[in-house]
Amino acid sequence: MFTPDVVEWFGGYALALVAGYAIGAWLLARQHRAGDASADALPRLPVFLRFDHRRVVVVGGGQVAASKIPALLAAGADVTVIAPAIGGAIDRSRVRAIIGEFRPSDLDGAWFVTAAATPEVNRAVREAADARGVFVNAVDDPANATAYLGGTINRGGVTVAFSTAGQAPALAGLLREAFDELVPPDIGAWAERAVAVSRAQRADGVPMPQRRPQLLDALNRLYAGRHQDRS
Repeated sequence: MFTPDVVEWFGGYALALVAGYAIGAWLLARQHRAGDASADALPRLPVFLRFDHRRVVVVGGGQVAASKIPALLAAGADVTVIAPAIGGAIDRSRVRAIIGEFRPSDLDGAWFVTAAATPEVNRAVREAADARGVFVNAVDDPANATAYLGGTINRGGVTVAFSTAGQAPALAGLLREAFDELVPPDIGAWAERAVAVSRAQRADGVPMPQRRPQLLDALNRLYAGRHQDRS
């Protein structure tokens, strides 16, 4: 049913997926062995956010905070940086800068928060965010986080993310590097074909159970055409 390219890619994907589940099980077991049967052991819900010029607050002005800002801006966030001192690594022309200590009222109207300060400040940010129903990504501080940013691959309109619930960010980075080798370089062509097929299926009222097989058939034809062009 599949061309060799598709089989090879999905085979590698399946292997990596099994590894990911094994790692996830190990992390949960580690939490339980540590006596953590609280909310920290609950599964996380993977989500991709659209900010659409919504207000996002970054608490912290150092290198760590600076490293998080480009991704927030790329996702369309209106970023405000709050810190007693803001380092040169942060491009002030692209953010609103507030010099000073963090105050709970700084989160009024915020939609998302990144805390990249000391554990004490991060804890204050978490408390203020909880009171306002705002998610917090506390960098390398999972105890004060309610949102976790994983290692990501973004290629050709396709995004793959890896998270260890904030417990082992270096492992998420290693997984990202491993999977990066599996994602085909022309994944953008897959995405373009999938969009076209999906639109046609919706217009034709194709039942959901038939949609995935039709997409796989379209991808097979895509690869068959590619090999013909090379021959």
